[in-house]
Amino acid sequence: FKVVSPRNCRRIREEMTSSFAMMINTTKASTFIRGETTLKAGSSVKSSSSSRRHASVSVRAAGDDERLRLHNLSPLPGSRRKPTRKGRGYGAGQGGTCGYGMRGQKARGGTGTRPGFEGGQTPMYRRFPKLKGIAGGMSAGKPKFVTVNVSDLAQALADSKISAGQDVDLDTLKSVGLIKATGYYRNLPLKVLGDGELTQGLKVKAAAFSASASEKLAAAGGEAILVEGKKPKWSREAHEAAQAAAK
Repeated sequence: FKVVSPRNCRRIREEMTSSFAMMINTTKASTFIRGETTLKAGSSVKSSSSSRRHASVSVRAAGDDERLRLHNLSPLPGSRRKPTRKGRGYGAGQGGTCGYGMRGQKARGGTGTRPGFEGGQTPMYRRFPKLKGIAGGMSAGKPKFVTVNVSDLAQALADSKISAGQDVDLDTLKSVGLIKATGYYRNLPLKVLGDGELTQGLKVKAAAFSASASEKLAAAGGEAILVEGKKPKWSREAHEAAQAAAK
């Protein structure tokens, strides 16, 4: 559209509105602006002043099938809301106290109260009981090993899942279904505990043994073989000691 004077802007806008409305009613669609945008019912025609001497008329389509272009981009209705300006008089529609109430700490300026504060009474996070161990947030209570008892090994021998004199490690116990280590436990090393009795010898490879488990394995003719478990956490002292031992 060409630039026209402000005197003729209103007349041109009215003529364009009537002509476009006639085209919409007859053909239901009209392409304009480089032949790419479709004007449908519900379109609006508006004029915007670029200066005091000249005014430009722009057309904006509101159809559902309209192609997005730079001239018709706009935020979705309701996505842009102006912030509420508190304390600007009765004309703002918030009443005399603007939603803050009559008096009190929260009705005055400043930071207010901290999160969780309930006016001095025992807050909710102190009223509720706390869980022990891992559920209570104590990471020290997390297990460090996947455990198996001597009685479990004896039962596996009785069920012919493993044989006497066999080398038993963590992978062997997982394959026979004696240990189901999933999730957090899948990367933990093996530890053998001494609950139960063993009558046949086994060569068990684990990262840790209890004292009673080692004694029972040796008494049954087996052997408790210590293997390296999880990679130890790096520390400067251990690193310097390893370097000194290598020299």
